[in-house]
Amino acid sequence: MGGKGAAVQLEAGGRTVRLSSPDKVFFPDGGKVTYTKLDLANYFLAVGDGILRALRDRPTTLERYPEGVTGESFYQKRAPKNLPDWIPTATITFPSGRTADEMCPTEIAAVIWAAQYGTLTFHPWPVRRSDPDHPDELRIDLDPQPGTDYADAVHAARELRSVLHDFGGLRGWPKTSGGRGLHVFVPIEPRWTFTEVRRAAIACGRELERRMPEFVTTAWWKEERGERIFVDYNQTARDRTIASAYSVRARPHAPVSAPLSWDEVGDALPRDFDIVTMPKRYAELGDVHADMDKERFSLDALLELADRDAKDRGLGDLPYPPEYPKMPGEPKRVQPSRARHED
Repeated sequence: MGGKGAAVQLEAGGRTVRLSSPDKVFFPDGGKVTYTKLDLANYFLAVGDGILRALRDRPTTLERYPEGVTGESFYQKRAPKNLPDWIPTATITFPSGRTADEMCPTEIAAVIWAAQYGTLTFHPWPVRRSDPDHPDELRIDLDPQPGTDYADAVHAARELRSVLHDFGGLRGWPKTSGGRGLHVFVPIEPRWTFTEVRRAAIACGRELERRMPEFVTTAWWKEERGERIFVDYNQTARDRTIASAYSVRARPHAPVSAPLSWDEVGDALPRDFDIVTMPKRYAELGDVHADMDKERFSLDALLELADRDAKDRGLGDLPYPPEYPKMPGEPKRVQPSRARHED
C-alpha cells in the first residue's frame, strides 16, 4: 500500500541499512493516522537497546507483513538466502527432528534489516545460540479467554508473582502481549531441557489455578476453560515462541509488547503503548527490563512441586499441540466431549 518513494539509508549501530519504499503504508488506521515502513524502522531504532536485549543471540522467527497489516503475512523460521553475513545463525531442532538455521540478532542493524522485509514481530526462542537445547527463560503466557479481558490477566499476574516467589524465590518480569494478555518471563539457569521447563510451567500454572480456581485454568481444551485466564503452558514447548518485548503487533494502531515494572501492571493498559508512545516512554525511562539478565534462577522448587502433584494428586502431563509427536506420559489428545461420546 502507498507509494514507493526513493530508498533511504539508515544508520543503525555503526552499519548502514537500506530501506526501500520507506513511505509504504504499513498501518492504515481507518482514515486516522497511518504509519509507514520508515515509521516502523525509526521505532525500532528508538528502542534499539531494548529490543536487542530481548533478542540478542537468540534464534528468532520473523513474523513478516511485506504489504503491511492488511496484506498477507507469514512466519519465516529459516534464515533467508539473502541474510547478510554479519548476522549470525544457529541450528535449531524442531519437534519432528528436522533442523533449520535461524537468524540470531546481535546488533540493532539486524532488526532494521528484518524491518526492511516487513518484519513487525520478532519471535525469539528461549535459548541462546551457544546452547539451543536448554532454555534460559521460563515464559508464562496469561491468555484471556472469551468473557475475560486484560484486567483479569492483571489479577492473575499479581497472584502469579506470589507463586513464583513462593517456589524458589523466582522473579518474573511482566510485559503486555500487545493484545489483551500478559507475559511474565523468568530468567533461569540453562540447565533443563524443553520438556523439563514445560513441566515447571505446568506446575506453576496448576498452583496458580489452585489459588484462583474461578479465575485461572490450565485446561488445554477450549470447551473446558470457561471465562477464565488460560495459562498457556505449551508456549514453553520446543519451537513455540512468544513475541519479544518491543515487538510490534499487526493491528491498525501499531501496538507494541511493552515491558512493565510490577508497580505499573495494575495501571497500564495495552492501548497505551504503540510505535509513537513507546519511544517517548523509552526516552524517559529506558528499558525497564534492562537488568533482566543479571540474575538467573533455579527451577528446582517448581519441579519438586510437579513431582508432588504427580505423587499426591495424580496430576501427570498435559496435552501437547496437535502438530507435535506423541510424547511419553502424555494423555490422549482427544477433546473431552468427543472422548465421552466415543465411550
